[in-house]
Amino acid sequence: MPVPTAPPAPWLMLVLTLPSKNASARVSIWRKLRRYGSLSLRTSGYVLPNTPDNMERFEWIATEIRKYKGQASVAHVQSFDDLPHERMIQLFVAERNKDYEDLIRQLKGSRKRALNTTSVRRRLQEIVALDFFKSPMRAKVEAMINAMDKSSSKPQSRTRRRGGSEFVNRIWVTRHRPGIDRCASAWLIQRFIDPNAKFGFAGDSKQIPDSIPFDMFGPDGFGHRGSDCTFETLCKEFSLKEAKVRAIAEIVHDADLHDEKYGCPEGTGIDRILKGWAKQQISDQELLRRGMELMEGLYEGIQ
Repeated sequence: MPVPTAPPAPWLMLVLTLPSKNASARVSIWRKLRRYGSLSLRTSGYVLPNTPDNMERFEWIATEIRKYKGQASVAHVQSFDDLPHERMIQLFVAERNKDYEDLIRQLKGSRKRALNTTSVRRRLQEIVALDFFKSPMRAKVEAMINAMDKSSSKPQSRTRRRGGSEFVNRIWVTRHRPGIDRCASAWLIQRFIDPNAKFGFAGDSKQIPDSIPFDMFGPDGFGHRGSDCTFETLCKEFSLKEAKVRAIAEIVHDADLHDEKYGCPEGTGIDRILKGWAKQQISDQELLRRGMELMEGLYEGIQ
């Protein structure tokens, strides 16, 4: 007769001790525990919801503590006798609410001074990643940021209509050996503008008749405009304003133009991967396909 298995414990607890004389180690560990959104208990333990990511975080911290000649154990906890499950959730939500309230204060203060909404959105994503139990205050902050963007945005001189016959079922042509801007732009085109888009490669767009050029040298089609990369140009032309798309636009911009405008280092790794693949004996189509898959993964990974 099979032995029944116990349900997985909902909590992880890190119990630790550090040498009292090593103040820098204590500060370093404390900062990491805060960065991971852990809840401090009066029993000198730190708690996180039981997920694979949180387990890995606690294990890395425990390893670091031992390097500092301290002691650390990671325990799976079914319940706390003085803190019911619902109360634990309330405590986690209350911690995230403090972070959301800080952002709200910044947004309200922006009425008297300029505020970089890019940095605010980045901070919002950091909080959301630790919002394990979905605080209702997230929606309030997002609404305030969206309202600020809407009020400060300038009307576009022209706007393309997504789904219009002019941009549907077309061949989109770009240069050979696509990098991050072209791969990201192709992903954007197929996901949001022309689901049946086909992609071609040429040194001159005229080599593929009746095609739509993007990120080609010259004035035709969609490319770099002003300080915008091609991905940003497409977003503006087709009024693509989804928050996750805007976040990708910033990542692609910094990786493609190397001006650190948005302070987004995430695209550097993607860019290096694409450049590594470009050195291999794979076709332009295969290189583009892999790059588009990377962008889809990035899109799904943004919360």
